[in-house]
Amino acid sequence: MALTNSGSEAEPVEQSSHPEVEKHSTKVLMLGALGVVYGDIGTSPIYALREALHASSGTDPRSAVLGVLSLIVWALTIIVTIKYVAFVLRADNKGEGGTLSLMALARKAYPAGSSIILGIGLCGAALFFGDAIITPAISVLSAVEGLSVVTPAFDPYVVPITLVILAVLFAVQRFGTGRVASVFGPVTGLWFLAIGIAGLLHILDDPSVLLAINPYYAVVYLAEAKTGAFLTVGAVFLAVTGAEALYVDLGHFGRRPIVLAWVWIVFPCLLLSYFGQGAFVLAHGGLPDNPFFQMLPDWALIPMVGLATAATVIASQAVISGAFSLTRQAVQLNLLPRIEVQHTSEMQLGQIYMPRVNLILALGVMLLVVGFGSSSSLASAYGISVTGEMLMTTILLFVVMRWQWKWQTALAAALALLFGTIDTGFFLANIVKFVEGGWVSIAVAGIMGLVMGTWIRGSRYLFDKTRRNEIPLDFLAGNLLKKKPQLVSGTAVFL
Repeated sequence: MALTNSGSEAEPVEQSSHPEVEKHSTKVLMLGALGVVYGDIGTSPIYALREALHASSGTDPRSAVLGVLSLIVWALTIIVTIKYVAFVLRADNKGEGGTLSLMALARKAYPAGSSIILGIGLCGAALFFGDAIITPAISVLSAVEGLSVVTPAFDPYVVPITLVILAVLFAVQRFGTGRVASVFGPVTGLWFLAIGIAGLLHILDDPSVLLAINPYYAVVYLAEAKTGAFLTVGAVFLAVTGAEALYVDLGHFGRRPIVLAWVWIVFPCLLLSYFGQGAFVLAHGGLPDNPFFQMLPDWALIPMVGLATAATVIASQAVISGAFSLTRQAVQLNLLPRIEVQHTSEMQLGQIYMPRVNLILALGVMLLVVGFGSSSSLASAYGISVTGEMLMTTILLFVVMRWQWKWQTALAAALALLFGTIDTGFFLANIVKFVEGGWVSIAVAGIMGLVMGTWIRGSRYLFDKTRRNEIPLDFLAGNLLKKKPQLVSGTAVFL
């Protein structure tokens, strides 16, 4: 744990892993990353296209499907592939990722803006905690609701089943990310394979759905839908929620396994799933209530609901692990009081478990499940915190690109402007859902911001008061010269 001085924040300690980590196969780490890092974004196909098409009601079905799909494809390409995979993951702070690590890099690179950068970093970290409360609730709820597709008789049991599953998920956190990943990784790998194959088979229903690769359809839809497009964009963002987990969980697996897993497995399977759902909707000439489950054959429905439930439980792992990492960084930077940290791996220093954080998350998530009762209701609460956190990341990334990496101002500003425009658009599209439930994530972020701000001010006040009571070194040295201390022969060791 880092020690701090004079109210200034210490840099995170260097993550020097055990030498045996280097011997781990990249494929093994990729499999672990599938379970811990990509569980969140990997389960978005269950509800993202459904919610976006519902928001586009009133528009020509074909135009809506192609437009929404085009928006999803390019959101995944620009936000995840280009922004996070190509750029943000390169900004590691001695092996660690996350908003606070990026903030530490930015403050070191541009000391003149230290106070402003600190504020931006605190906002980003607080917003991530807001996301960490909502993600497990909406992910597990959306999968368990698939039981209602099998038979409506399961409706009264959706919330109780969800609560039991979540209780088990938080209970197993004490075993550590490594052991969890060894189980979750293969299951998530099977999940991506299943949604990719299901989507591929249905693309044949209407191959013209592949036209959505052309961003022209996204532009045309936004122009035609006008005010309705604003709501659709907010729902489209559900497809990229979980992208922030790639960076936050960087310390758990490293950059290379995370990048390879995205390029070769996650991204292709997500595209196949979304295109397959779109083709299914077009082939059926309307807007099915739940295209992800409805496009499955009857024999595959129950197994897929079970696999989806397992996958969404795993999806929650991404933000839970991220919350542990972010809290630890906040403690190291003297933004939070010291909290118990248990290291769960002999080989990877970034794999940790924090009992108190785990308990707070568990209580918060379960309260949301009981309070909102359905994934559609929670979808209104989802998005604001994530888009806000992504916008803070873009601002900090610009500082790192310009002053840490020494890029030309024009190039750094151009990339930041591209990412920032998209982040701002998604944020504005989600902020309209504030009254419907978006206030939840803002409230959680506000509480975390207040706690961190109070701790920082209190720590600085305590340091200043302590320093005023200290004896100046010049005075002490003068006194020692005037009255030499009694010397004792020999050597003493003080502990």
